[in-house]
Amino acid sequence: MSAKVIDGTKVAARVRDEIATAVAEMKEKHNYTPGLATVLVGEDPASATYVRSKQRMCERLGIRSIGHKLPADATQEEVVALVAKLNADPEVNGILVQLPMPKHINEEAVLNTIDLEKDVDGFHPVNIGRLAMKGRNPLFIPCTPAGCMELLADAGVETKGAEAVIVGRSNIVGLPMAMLLQKADATVTICHSRTKDLTAHLKNADIVVAAIGWAEMIKGDMLKPGCAVIDVGINRVDDPTRERGYRLTGDVEYDSAA
Repeated sequence: MSAKVIDGTKVAARVRDEIATAVAEMKEKHNYTPGLATVLVGEDPASATYVRSKQRMCERLGIRSIGHKLPADATQEEVVALVAKLNADPEVNGILVQLPMPKHINEEAVLNTIDLEKDVDGFHPVNIGRLAMKGRNPLFIPCTPAGCMELLADAGVETKGAEAVIVGRSNIVGLPMAMLLQKADATVTICHSRTKDLTAHLKNADIVVAAIGWAEMIKGDMLKPGCAVIDVGINRVDDPTRERGYRLTGDVEYDSAA
């Protein structure tokens, strides 16, 4: 099928410019530099990569980056104590706790500790609860779903009255994405790995957000012609033809969908 590709790179550049301008104005008018703290527990390579990416972006935008790294055997109490310390630090405006954490750490307890006004990931139960409730607004919205909504808006996709299918039900993407689309007056269906007839749902969808973590699960012939597709998936697939031995792909088979 022939498709119009949503230029995420262009949208990201615009958002970066807007943030950099806002930070520069804050420095000029108030002589203040906002600070973002990151908390990484353990040695997970993917998590370390994500944290480095966030820190580099802070530097690029003029935001002060405050990195904290704890060993994999850090106790629950140590992680909570660090978050509490960051809550009390006036130089820290936002706290990002990198997930997942080691299995012995109770993630919910850690997220509960983050000050609501510094919960820039939007994962505190109160912020998620406000997102879920009609007529309530969270202080912060989970970043990836917020980015998806920005892409849809930039592409001129009408959400009001649209049939939207979310493939994936994670707390990080799938569930908050469904809540955001519902607030935008879409009719939302959540699908997942145990959905009996995924194609039947997709064929009826005006908007599809793929966030299931299954490489190229969704093929072009499963989609309704003219639908808007946002592919959040990042999957590592073995590929001996590549120098590094693998390639990265989404949850949607791009060639057949585009």
